[in-house]
Amino acid sequence: MSNFIVKKVAVLGAGVMGAQIAAHCLNAHVPVILFDLPAKEGPKNGIVLRAIENLKKLSPAPLGNKDDAALIEVANYEDNLALLADCDLIIEAIAERMDWKHDLYKKVAPHIAPNAIFASNTSGLSITALSEGFDAELKARFCGVHFFNPPRYMHLVELIPTATTRPEILDQLEGFLATTLGKGVVRAKDTPNFIANRVGVFGILSTAHQAEKFGLSVDVVDDLTGAKLGRAKSGTFRTADVVGLDTMGHVIKTMQDSLKDDPFFGVYATPPLLAKLIEQGALGQKTGAGFYKKVGKDIQRIDAATGEYVTGGGKADELVVRILKDKDPVKRMKALRESTNPQAQFLWSIFRDAFHYIAIHLDAIADNARDIDFAMRWGFGWSVGPFEIWQAAGWQQIAGWVKEDIDAGKALCNAPLPAWVFDGRNGVHSADGSYSPARQGNVARSDLAVYQRQTFRAPLVGEGVADGATAGTTVFEDESVRLWHQNDEVLILSFKTKMHVIGPGVIAGLNMAVAEAEKNFKGLVLWHADAANGGAFSAGADLQSMLPLFMSGGVKAIEPMVAQLQQAFMAMKYAGVPVVAAVAGLALGGGCELALHAAKRVASLESYIGLVEVGVGLIPAGGGLKEAALRAAHDAGGNDILQFLKSSFLNAATANVSKSALEAKKMGYLKSSDVIVFNAYELLHVAKVEARAMFDAGYRAPLKALIPVVGRNGIATIMAQLVNMRDGGFISAHDYKLGCMVADVVCGGEVEEGSLVNEQWLLDLERKAFMELLNHPKTQERIMGMLQTGKPVRN
Repeated sequence: MSNFIVKKVAVLGAGVMGAQIAAHCLNAHVPVILFDLPAKEGPKNGIVLRAIENLKKLSPAPLGNKDDAALIEVANYEDNLALLADCDLIIEAIAERMDWKHDLYKKVAPHIAPNAIFASNTSGLSITALSEGFDAELKARFCGVHFFNPPRYMHLVELIPTATTRPEILDQLEGFLATTLGKGVVRAKDTPNFIANRVGVFGILSTAHQAEKFGLSVDVVDDLTGAKLGRAKSGTFRTADVVGLDTMGHVIKTMQDSLKDDPFFGVYATPPLLAKLIEQGALGQKTGAGFYKKVGKDIQRIDAATGEYVTGGGKADELVVRILKDKDPVKRMKALRESTNPQAQFLWSIFRDAFHYIAIHLDAIADNARDIDFAMRWGFGWSVGPFEIWQAAGWQQIAGWVKEDIDAGKALCNAPLPAWVFDGRNGVHSADGSYSPARQGNVARSDLAVYQRQTFRAPLVGEGVADGATAGTTVFEDESVRLWHQNDEVLILSFKTKMHVIGPGVIAGLNMAVAEAEKNFKGLVLWHADAANGGAFSAGADLQSMLPLFMSGGVKAIEPMVAQLQQAFMAMKYAGVPVVAAVAGLALGGGCELALHAAKRVASLESYIGLVEVGVGLIPAGGGLKEAALRAAHDAGGNDILQFLKSSFLNAATANVSKSALEAKKMGYLKSSDVIVFNAYELLHVAKVEARAMFDAGYRAPLKALIPVVGRNGIATIMAQLVNMRDGGFISAHDYKLGCMVADVVCGGEVEEGSLVNEQWLLDLERKAFMELLNHPKTQERIMGMLQTGKPVRN
C-alpha cells in the first residue's frame, strides 16, 4: 500500500471558482492557501481577503461552516510564492486566457515542490498547450482538473491528462478527488471544452435553435427541459442565467475557434439573442437581467422578437405533460416523434440532435459512453445520461429514426451516424462495461482502490447490476422497510416509505432490526438505497398515517403510537450492539431524533438536520428535546447548564436546520466524534466499518444515568425572552406557546434547579405537550396546511 496524502493545497486565483474550490478543500479539512495578484490599494492581500469575505455571502453556501473562512491562508504572487514549496497540490483557476495562464506559470514553476501535482481548472483550453514551456519533469505532473460551479455541490470533476502526464499522478488525484473532496471523477480527452461542456453547451445551442424554429418562448422551453425531463429544474435558459451569459459566450467561442472541422460547426454560432444580451451587459443573475429579469416580485422573460421583457410563466401543453409522464421510455419517445404538437416536435428534435452529436463525437472526446453519461448527470444535473436515454428508448428504433431525419435534412448536420451504431447492438452499456469505439469493445469500470469504498457505484441503464434496493440477503421485507446484509457481520435497515417517513411499519421494523442485530450481528446500520441520489435520511413522522387514527379516535388514539416511537428509539440507543445512522440529505423532526439516538452517526457533508416540528405547530416528541437536555448537562460538566441549553432551545424553537453536516456539528446535532463523509457513495462502507470497529473494540451501550436539569428557574429565564419576542411582533402567540412548551421540556419541567430526572421523565413531558398541541386549532391549521401545500403555515 502506498498512501497519497494531500497535506496542503494552493489555489491560484481568488475569483468565483478559485475561492470556492479553496472553500471546499477547507470543508474537507485540507489546509489551503489562496493566491491572487497584489492589490493596488489597501492591504496587499486585499483581493484574496475580499474574496474570502464574499464566500460568507454566497448562496448556496460554499463553506459548510462560515466560521472556517478565517482558516484560508491568504497570499499574493509578489511576496508569497515560497509558500508553494509546502503544497502537494496546486490548482490554477485564473481567467480563461492562455497568455495570462502562461505568464503565471513562469512565475510559479520554480517554486513548485518536486513531487507536487500541478493542475489547471480551465473549463476548455488545451491542457497540452497550457503545459508548453514546462520542463519534462513538471509536464509529467501537470493535468487538467475541471470543477463545476458551484464546486461544493456539483459532483463532477473532469480529469484531463496530456500525452506526458504520468498515469500514477492521475490515479492519485482521482483518489483524493473521490474520497477527500467527494467528487465523481470522469477522465476526459484533451479536446475543446472536454466532455460535459462540449455536450452540454451543444445541447443548449440545439435547444435555442429548435426553440426559435418551433416558436417557443424561453419560459416554455425551461418548463419543458427542466424537471419534466429529469434535468435541473431551472431548465435551459434559467441555468444559463445562473452560470453567466458571458461564461456561456466564452465556452461557445472556444468551440467556434477550435472546432472548425466539426460537422456541427454551423451550430456553434452564438445565438443572436444571446449575443445581444451580452452586448447590453445583461449577463444573467449576476447583473440582475439576462433571459429573465426580476421586477419587484415578478419574474419577467425576454421576448426574442422585440428584445423587451414581458410577463413570464409560460408552461408546457397538457398533451406534452401527459406524454412525458408515461413511464415507458419506448412509448414516450415514439409519442414525441409522432405528435404534431410543436412542443412535442421540439423535444424530439433536441433528443435527436443530442443522440446524433454524441454518436459522432464519442470517439474523439471520451474513452467510452459511460464517461459521457456521467459527465452530463454529474455536471449538468441530468438524472439519466443521453446514451442511457437512447438505450432505454430502444437503441435500434431510435437509430433508425435519427438516420431518417438526417437523410431528410431535418438534423443539424448531414454527417451520417457511425457504423458501430448499426452493428446489431441494443445499447452501449452492459454488465461487462460500456462501449469504446477506439477499443471496439466494452470497457469495464475503473478498479482503482478508492472505488472499493463504494458499496454501490453510480448505476447505469443497461448494466443490470444489483443496487442497494435489491442486493444482499434479505432477512425481512414489507412495504415499509427492508432488513438485509451482505455476509459481512453488519445488518442494514433501509426504509422504503416516501421520504423515509416514520410510521407504524418503520417503528416495527426498527424494533425487529435491533432484536435481530443483537442476536446475530456485530452492529446495525440505518441506510437507505437512495442516499447517494438526493434521497432523505428521514423527513420525520408520517403525519399522513396519523390522520385516520386522529379522525376516528382523536388524540387518545395517537398517544400509543408516539409512546411506541419513543420506546423504539430508546431500545436502539441502549441496544447491545452499536447502531450507526448513515445520514444523507434531510434528517428532519423524527428523522433527526432517530439519528440522535444512534450510537454513532456517519453523515454525508450534504446533510440537513434539525428539529422542525414547530413548523406544523408541534414540538419534538421522539426524544429530541430529551437528548438536548441530556447533552447540555453533559457539556456543562457542573457549570451553568442554561448557557449550554440556549442554542439547543433556539434551534428547536425556531426549526433551525443545518446547511451541512459541518454546521450540524456546531449546532450539536452531530457529536465531535461523528464522522463526516464527503462522497455519499462511500456512506454505507464507512458506516459498516464504524459499526464493526465499535463492536470489535468491546462496545457497551451507555449506562442509564440521572440528568440534572435547570427546572422552573430556567423556564422563567427563557420565557422572559419569548415575551419580548412576542410583544415585539417577532413571533405569533402560537409560536410563543410552542416556545414555552419547548422550554418546559428542555428545562425538565416545574422542578427545582439542579433536580435529577431520568430520560423517561423528559419523554413523558414531550409526549404530554405533543398531545395537548394536537388538540389545538392553530396546530391543526398548520398540519393541514403542510399536508395540502407542503409549505408551513404561519399563524
